Amino acid sequence: MGAALPAAPKQDVERVEAGIAAFIHEFKALRRDLHQHPELSFREHRTSAIVAERLASWGYSVTTGIAGTGVVGTLRRGQGSKALGIRADMDALPITEATGLPYASRNAGVMHACGHDGHTTVLLAAARFLAESGRFDGTLNLIFQPAEEHGGGANRMIGEGLFERFPCDAVFGLHNWPCVGEGHFGCVTGPAMASVDQITITVRGKGGHGAAPHETVDPVVASAHIITALQTVVSRNVDPLDMGVVTVGSIHGGNAPNVVPESVELKLTARAFKPEVREILKQRIPAIARAQAESFGATAEVLYLPGYPAVLNHEAETELARSVARDTFGDVRVDAGFRPRTASEDFAFMLLKRPGSYVFVGNGDGASLHSPYYDFNDAILAPSATYWVRLAERFLA
Repeated sequence: MGAALPAAPKQDVERVEAGIAAFIHEFKALRRDLHQHPELSFREHRTSAIVAERLASWGYSVTTGIAGTGVVGTLRRGQGSKALGIRADMDALPITEATGLPYASRNAGVMHACGHDGHTTVLLAAARFLAESGRFDGTLNLIFQPAEEHGGGANRMIGEGLFERFPCDAVFGLHNWPCVGEGHFGCVTGPAMASVDQITITVRGKGGHGAAPHETVDPVVASAHIITALQTVVSRNVDPLDMGVVTVGSIHGGNAPNVVPESVELKLTARAFKPEVREILKQRIPAIARAQAESFGATAEVLYLPGYPAVLNHEAETELARSVARDTFGDVRVDAGFRPRTASEDFAFMLLKRPGSYVFVGNGDGASLHSPYYDFNDAILAPSATYWVRLAERFLA
């Protein structure tokens, strides 16, 4: 016999909200515990052990060790043939926390500055409700992923057979976003977050005394012109209706004011929503660097490291995600004008393999992501968990 069909929307929302409210205080404590014990990419041993233990205690079939520290909890109910994947990330960042909170990081130089402690806790809270009171018919795969920040944990899980071992008809993820209304939801069809590539340009010249620049080939001057010329990549090579970002975030060359160095190193990030724009950046950045360097008698070596692709949300799944948010919280809590973000996310790899959508939830006022002053807002634990339950029950009805 299959699970009962969902109740009328209002009754259904009240059922889920009341059920989660009954135990959410436990998950607030868990979130703060995870915040105190952050772990870097592929080192989430304590976190994954907690996740695995909780899931097992609620009756999930638990698989550990995927991509090193990844965990998947599977729960089957009824005779339904559909399978849903919901993903949360677990890793922290190499940042020294400056919040001064009583539950601040105890691991020196490591901090949950992106809210992955919250994402993990939200999915665990939803997992408990779905195991104890959820109304669904099919298979639920809860994916707790390592190394979103560094190392592409999503891609590694996929490479180790994630979707072959745990088939999913669709996969969804969620990220908090500071300075968006507390508990408000944003859904974006199509490009939702940008691709990211990292580039290192090494400009080599001929060093010498700063008092005799005519006897040198100055890589500093060449680098300055390269940086200026790179501003034309987006303004003159990319369609004005598309998005591209080229940022030089690091310049290093020389150690003394009166010495022309042998070389200068530039480090860049390049971002785009569309694959074709990403390709334009990949072609034009090295071409400009080399041509500008040559014009000064210098050379430019370019190391172009591809990163995460753009997060491309699928239309039908995004409409479902939006519909669930509206039915659960009302139009007032769904930001119809929510815009794509130019930050990047390795959930993009999962969306290349399965249809799905990446959803945003407002963290309220506060410090930005990756700030040493950031903290996940515990007030959004319950609504975010409610959202996952409602989406799971709708998809697996």
